[in-house]
Amino acid sequence: MINYQLSINLSMDNNLELVRIIGDRIESSPRRQITFAEYMDLALYHPQHGYYASNAERISESGDFLTSPHLADDFGEMLATQLEQIWQILGEPQLFSIVEMGAGRGLLAAQILAYAQREYPDFCRSIDYIIIETAPAMILAQQARLKDLPVRWCDWAEIPDRSINGCFLSNELIDAFPVHQVVKIEDKLQEVYVTLGDRDLVLTEKIDELSTDKLERYWQLNQIDLLGDRYPDKYRTEVNLAALAWLDLVFKKLQRGYIISIDYGYTADRYYNPMRSQGTLQCYYQHAHHNDPYLNIGNQDLTAHVDFTALQNYGELLGLHTVGFTQQGMFLMALGLGERIAAISSSGGDIQSLLQRRQNLHQLIDPMGLGKFGVSIQSQGLTPEERDKSLTGLSLG
Repeated sequence: MINYQLSINLSMDNNLELVRIIGDRIESSPRRQITFAEYMDLALYHPQHGYYASNAERISESGDFLTSPHLADDFGEMLATQLEQIWQILGEPQLFSIVEMGAGRGLLAAQILAYAQREYPDFCRSIDYIIIETAPAMILAQQARLKDLPVRWCDWAEIPDRSINGCFLSNELIDAFPVHQVVKIEDKLQEVYVTLGDRDLVLTEKIDELSTDKLERYWQLNQIDLLGDRYPDKYRTEVNLAALAWLDLVFKKLQRGYIISIDYGYTADRYYNPMRSQGTLQCYYQHAHHNDPYLNIGNQDLTAHVDFTALQNYGELLGLHTVGFTQQGMFLMALGLGERIAAISSSGGDIQSLLQRRQNLHQLIDPMGLGKFGVSIQSQGLTPEERDKSLTGLSLG
């Protein structure tokens, strides 16, 4: 074992009960240490004190960050247009399931369903909208917003295997999965653990042997040699094993249809660039971001970029088909957002409102912001003829 310790200062805005729970978990573990993935899971998803469990207002203008549906209904409306085309490709089935995973405060579901009711009534009648959500505070917020819409809530166990015909949909979900952190030390791949320092409730990092051989096998998905000469000593990055486990679940539940995953991330060659020597982990607190995951414990969001190459390659190993990959800006423009932006100046109304609407729509496609988010689309169970039909959202990619 190599000790490589970094003392962490606790901030003034910690959930102290959560810090104690993390400390107890460390104390009760066999080696008095937990993986960073376990720490991140507790910080975000502890059922009483985790970041997402305790307050739905965290995703809002007054909270820590906003997502695309907060900026404009157009985001969900463009997705409704793509989903309606998918429904057509699948032969307009009488029951078309849309399974949204991690639905935030329910904005995206509301936008999709309201637009489908107005513009695609036949499609709308076929929709079975399912939300899978683990955070109690989020479920309450979703139920309040969607109380008049045909939505039901399920956990994974309530969805039979191979029962879903339609689309699994997620927006900014995978980036919040707990990640393992690994580091190259003297030509050996090791893992970052969280332990306790000399003082009570002061968290400390330790470098030790890998907790699972899955961390070594992960690199085979991307054909990346992290121990090669291209990568410097102490090169540190993330491995999102939870994303692969999630894709396993989706694959088991999907009989026929698509998986649309929208998130910020990179293909593997960009993600694991030797120059990105400290990984992509970011923390969000009151609309500011930093890279110290041990501040504001339980009161800040922790995220890591998505490795889209690993998702696609692992999906193909399972039996999924990679339909395509593009950026959110290109995806929305292909679905008609450009025409909406062009029509703003001639739509009439209050000039201030029009300018605000134009700004919001531009944010959705900003190549330096939300517009560079990745859109990964995979499919399962389609006929050769159905697979040959191009999706509108990928037509500019």
